[in-house]
Amino acid sequence: MARRYFGTDGVRGVVGEDLTPELVERLGRAVTLWSKGGRVFVGRDTRASGVELEEAFGRGVVAAGGNAVLAGVLPTPAVALLALDLGAVISASHNPPEYNGVKLFDGEGRKLTDAAEEEIEALFDAAFDGAAGEVDHVGVATESYLDHIVERFGTDLTGLKVVVDCANGAYSGIAPTAFTRLGADVTTIGSDPDGTNINVGCGATDLSTLQQTVTNSGADLGIAFDGDGDRMLAVDAGGQIVDGDQILAILMLHLGVELVAVTVMANLGLHRLAEKHGVRVVTTDVGDRYVLEALRREGGLLGGEQSGHIIYLRDHVTGDGLAAALLLCGALGSRSLEDAAAVMKRFPQAKENLRVADKKLPETVLEETHRLNERFDGRGRVLVRASGTEPVIRVLAEAETQAEAEDACGRISALVRRELG
Repeated sequence: MARRYFGTDGVRGVVGEDLTPELVERLGRAVTLWSKGGRVFVGRDTRASGVELEEAFGRGVVAAGGNAVLAGVLPTPAVALLALDLGAVISASHNPPEYNGVKLFDGEGRKLTDAAEEEIEALFDAAFDGAAGEVDHVGVATESYLDHIVERFGTDLTGLKVVVDCANGAYSGIAPTAFTRLGADVTTIGSDPDGTNINVGCGATDLSTLQQTVTNSGADLGIAFDGDGDRMLAVDAGGQIVDGDQILAILMLHLGVELVAVTVMANLGLHRLAEKHGVRVVTTDVGDRYVLEALRREGGLLGGEQSGHIIYLRDHVTGDGLAAALLLCGALGSRSLEDAAAVMKRFPQAKENLRVADKKLPETVLEETHRLNERFDGRGRVLVRASGTEPVIRVLAEAETQAEAEDACGRISALVRRELG
């Protein structure tokens, strides 16, 4: 059965249009029926709509006989770590403020499988005649999470000058505190959420303010999180962006892992570096939950996405932006971030995100993509896919030169516009 509500990462949409309190309440009820009751630990990011949707989800849990434990604003990875019989986050992650959504975790902090999501959708209108549950509000989760991350992933950062961009999201206040505890000299931006400014001109989706702040302040590096805290990207002292592939490359060598899991979006340079050092690479579909599934299946610890999802499963259950940031800083030693990132030769890429009314890719686009990939013969590639969270077709081209990448991306993008206009 095709999923109607679930996308790449939970249920997500524009509040009041695709996502309503009624839908979120039904989801809370259905997932509680699916898990046969129990306690559901619920957090949210800083969106203004989060309060109403958190309450709606809690009502759904209670209506199906479960107990909803509402923890308020918390990063997504904190909810995964603290999940009870289930965990839920009211968040649209990196999306703009008008979006919101629900991410779900099982009792071990793992994201649900496609099959589980299909089972939950089948229960949206199921009957329940048992006793109602209860709602409880807790306020101690933040300190518990912060202590865990600092103790398990932190190192002495004395002398490190870092700019931390919290995206006006769930890490506001938390992430700067972690860096300060470890001795870093911290400048904080994007840490004043007002319900409407999450991911707006800040955070991992817009690094321009971070770049400017790092270069103007003479910082060693900058760290940017997304709104719910499961992604992070970095900026070196010169203002150059260090993406998730480069961060994975640094950690792969520093941590000495034998396997790394990545998505189809991973830069060819990461594959070449892994091959050189005898590290096995497992490639998955786009989405950090598929990376997580691969790591658990293969017995690996490290994986992630170019977009900034970095997963390290020693002492954790999911990807965590703050844990990844602390690991990255600890991996630098006496090196600059620029020098550390240079270990991976990055293949030039060209990308385009095309808004469309219909996300079904026509045969003409698929055929042209195949033809270009055959012509590259391993020296580059073209990838075309529909976004799992937005009405967008994403085009990525990668080649040995920027000109080749831009030409291939332009060809496919023009064809998508013509066919799906």
